[in-house]
Amino acid sequence: MCRWQLSFALVIALPGGALAQDTLVIPGRPPVLATLTLAEALAEARANSPGYRQVLNDASPASWAVRNAWGSFLPSASVSSGIGYTGTGSSRFGGNLTNATPSILSSSYSVGLQWQLDGRVISGPGLQKANQRAVEEDINNAGVMLENDITDQYLAALQAAAQVEVARQQVARNRVFLELAQARLAVGQATLLDVRQAEVTQGQSEVALLDNIQSENAAKIELFRRMGVTPPVPVDQIGLTDPFPVVPPEYQLDELLEIAGEQNPALRALEARERAAAWSVRSAKSAFLPSLFAQAGWSGFSQELTDRNALIQSTLLGAQGAAADCRYQNDILTRLTSPHPAGTVPDCNVASGLNASGTALDPALEQQIVDANDVFPFDFTAQPFQASISISLPIFTGFGRSLQLSQAKAAQQDADESLRAGALQVRAQVNTRFLALNTAYRAIAVQEKSRVAAREQLRLAQDRYRLGSGTSLELSDAQTAVQRAEGDYVNAVYAYHRALAALEAAVGRPLR
Repeated sequence: MCRWQLSFALVIALPGGALAQDTLVIPGRPPVLATLTLAEALAEARANSPGYRQVLNDASPASWAVRNAWGSFLPSASVSSGIGYTGTGSSRFGGNLTNATPSILSSSYSVGLQWQLDGRVISGPGLQKANQRAVEEDINNAGVMLENDITDQYLAALQAAAQVEVARQQVARNRVFLELAQARLAVGQATLLDVRQAEVTQGQSEVALLDNIQSENAAKIELFRRMGVTPPVPVDQIGLTDPFPVVPPEYQLDELLEIAGEQNPALRALEARERAAAWSVRSAKSAFLPSLFAQAGWSGFSQELTDRNALIQSTLLGAQGAAADCRYQNDILTRLTSPHPAGTVPDCNVASGLNASGTALDPALEQQIVDANDVFPFDFTAQPFQASISISLPIFTGFGRSLQLSQAKAAQQDADESLRAGALQVRAQVNTRFLALNTAYRAIAVQEKSRVAAREQLRLAQDRYRLGSGTSLELSDAQTAVQRAEGDYVNAVYAYHRALAALEAAVGRPLR
């Protein structure tokens, strides 16, 4: 069955009501309430893109790692303090002898300095600087990838918008086609089949326009998602304003390869990782060197009995025992030296800290004991200062150091191979994208010729149809060919722009 017969069968198979329906109401172009340039999109993406910000978060730890490496040359200091409580109880001293103890409050403090110097400390700043440089290159690479991603999606949105304009032009052409078919039917130069064919073509173009509008809106929504923000207004009211002129690519492949070898961010990141791996090998080798360790410390404590009466009573018992010993010795002295000179026999109560009657402590001594006990929590008794210095050289560690050195060397060799593979990949990308750019540029010229030919074909078909020598199917085919040629031309133009953006990402810098 030929195309004309197929269209006729489709028309007569439709219900009568369907033929009487009006064409779809196509929305007009909404007013533009906000515009977005590529530079604005890139600025918003650098400030808000979640993936890019995650990479940026690595900068602060890398910077602090460098500070920490330099700080390892300084001694570390520690301060500690604590309080304690011991309840009342009794202590057994062998057999059935026990001694009751009152509750005690205690406190203490200590201040310590430690300093260590070894090979890892010495190589630490160089290693952490290399790691920091690698993180910086990773951030640069992420920035270039983000720029390429946003630019590509911006171009995709512009391409979708251009396809909407192509679809609108097709709707307008099909509307003229329908009006022409209706006019010819009115004067008897066409059949109802021509009108129905024009109506079907008109409806198809309107549906295609709706699909293209949806694709444009979806592309803009995706652009804002990649930027990390929400659209300020409905996306159909946001206009993308950057022009992208097509210029002949006059780049030299050798120059592009040289620039990529120096500036490609992914390659520079691999170079930084390779340098960091080399520093890791140096750090592992330094484990075979001796290490120096020094420390110093100050400390103190306080201890206070909570029951002052028990403390006084215990002191009183001790003083009374001392006074009794004193009187016993006085008795022996009296017997041996009687009569003895006046004043040579001491007053045992006074000498032992008791009052004259010997029933209580001297008030001054009792107050002194109370004051001496009142030390919790900050009246510390300082302990002697302590300091030491030592040098150590591990002789055998179960091959642990050799294992770490071997692992570091293997990691460095892996980094070397990754760098070599990255260099090969960059060269391949530049070559491929350079060829793709030139191909895309030549494709534009081909599509331009096809578009001009399709437009001429449509003009001839329209003239033939007006004069009655052409058919509606001939005109419909010509309009379809124009729409396809216009769409292919738009795709070719934006394929060129996206190929150029991909080449810029491979080289590592803008080329426009």
